[in-house]
Amino acid sequence: MSDNYQKALNKIKNDRKFLKFVGCCNNGNVNGVTGPTGPTGATGPTGPTGSVDPNPYDLYVQSTAASGGNGSQLSPFQTIPQALAVDEPNSIINVLSGTYPVTEQNTLNIPGLILKGRAGSTILLQASVIPFLCNSDNITIDGFTMTSDNPYPVEFIQIGGNNNQILNCQIYGPNQSGDSSTWVVNRGFVTQNSINDLLVRNNIFHTLRQPAYLNPNSTGTIMDNVTYNTRGFVVDQASFLFSGNSWEYQKTQSILLYLQELKREHHMIHLPH
Repeated sequence: MSDNYQKALNKIKNDRKFLKFVGCCNNGNVNGVTGPTGPTGATGPTGPTGSVDPNPYDLYVQSTAASGGNGSQLSPFQTIPQALAVDEPNSIINVLSGTYPVTEQNTLNIPGLILKGRAGSTILLQASVIPFLCNSDNITIDGFTMTSDNPYPVEFIQIGGNNNQILNCQIYGPNQSGDSSTWVVNRGFVTQNSINDLLVRNNIFHTLRQPAYLNPNSTGTIMDNVTYNTRGFVVDQASFLFSGNSWEYQKTQSILLYLQELKREHHMIHLPH
């Protein structure tokens, strides 16, 4: 027997012993080399779309929204009262473009509320009710157009709290025939007695009997507004600073009202200039 043959035979015997040893260590299961990874399987079906919970500090309203909305930007409420029912202090209600008929009073009694009208948002009064009663402090009404289908003897906004603001609104009534002294007494806003620090800024008031009636002991600032086709502001023993306002065609009537009020002893007023 040749040496090469004997060496090959010994190698086979040794390999058999090693495999037998490995087999014993692995309970007789000898693992081969891992094969290549197989192809990726098909993608499974898409799961259901998640929901976004509404934020009670940032609510949305749109008149054309689908019913059943939750007040989020993706699913707005249809009406302002729906948002007022769930808002929180220092929250914002964003009223999106659309026409919002009003036949019942909206009471704003959450402190720090901002009622923000986006471009094209119109409040349409259709009954003899006050559309907005601001009955708490630090409330802001901003950016609305407000009008009515008929002249009603009410104001569009009544202020019953301190540090309230009326900003960037256009408030007007329908045309009334005859001299303005015979018009239905509709007004842009009215203050309750003894409210403090009302700010009325950058608004347009027109085609109303009066832009406002300022009741006794109320205070604030009325600035940078445009007023025309009205009989002017009535200041009844109230203390208001008027600055930067434009009176258009009715300046004479406005000043006459001021001069009449200057005869009262317990109020202060600054005439427009």
